[in-house]
Amino acid sequence: MKELKKIELHLHLEGAAPPAFIRGLAAEKRIDLPPVFDAGGNYEYTGFTDFLRVYEAATSVVRTPQDYGRLLREVLENCAEQGAIYAELFVSPEFCGGGDLSAWRDYLAAMTEIAGQMSREGMDSRAIVTPIRHFGPERARASAICARETASEDHSGWVSGFGMGGAENIGKAQDFGWSFDCAREAGLGLTCHAGEWGGPQSIRDALSLGISRVGHGVHAAQDEELIRDLVERDITLEICPGSNIALGIYPDWSSHPIARLADAGVKVTVSTDDPPFFHTTLNREYERLADAFGWTETEFAALNRNAANAAFCDAETRRRLQAAFP
Repeated sequence: MKELKKIELHLHLEGAAPPAFIRGLAAEKRIDLPPVFDAGGNYEYTGFTDFLRVYEAATSVVRTPQDYGRLLREVLENCAEQGAIYAELFVSPEFCGGGDLSAWRDYLAAMTEIAGQMSREGMDSRAIVTPIRHFGPERARASAICARETASEDHSGWVSGFGMGGAENIGKAQDFGWSFDCAREAGLGLTCHAGEWGGPQSIRDALSLGISRVGHGVHAAQDEELIRDLVERDITLEICPGSNIALGIYPDWSSHPIARLADAGVKVTVSTDDPPFFHTTLNREYERLADAFGWTETEFAALNRNAANAAFCDAETRRRLQAAFP
């Protein structure tokens, strides 16, 4: 699968930090991490609550603009090794300057420099500015302002999207309408996590924000009417099967609904979410999908065409991506 070109639309920057990178950064800063690794040096947790503990402890050592620049290079190099030619990363001003616009610009400058270098090397990327749902609507406004003030309206710059992450069971998506309106007026592409832990109604709530993509969205498979609506509205799902299985949402690959959704006409894509935390890679996702559903290069090219068409990028980049999957 490594030789196949790929597009990834749902990748959390901090969540893609390799364990070795975190250990090395912690050593440089002389930070003693709590128990977060197993004997083999991989992230180790039991259940979703413990996953959050490990995630927050590990990524807490990534603090400065320089740290984020180094992390972005590491992540994009790993993406390229997996055959990716384009990736969109969730990046939050909450963690890059505490929602302060001036500080966010400093972090963004460090990351944009690396993104430009990697693009010239053939690994293109964009940032999706991400408010954190469980931090509440008021704090989300600060992230929306950061997005608006650093947006690339034609999507040729690095900040090209806006999409809420965080705990789906906190509040309603509609509570964040101001922030999404702000991002839409700035010309940003819109997505929102929904339908991972929440049921079909969480997806309907997210759609009310005027998004064109849904992060995860797998529980749409429970609702035939919602499936028809997703098809009619040309909504793309950023599906992360390995993440869903690792967190116990589905027991195994054959039980995952991605193939049923694709067969029903929903536009699906495949991403890794927080790959080292879920002990997966983009190649492994493709291999397991091939094993579970008999997918071949034909199906994988189709889902990458979906990704190319749904990407928050400029027209020239989109043409290049579409040409890679004729």
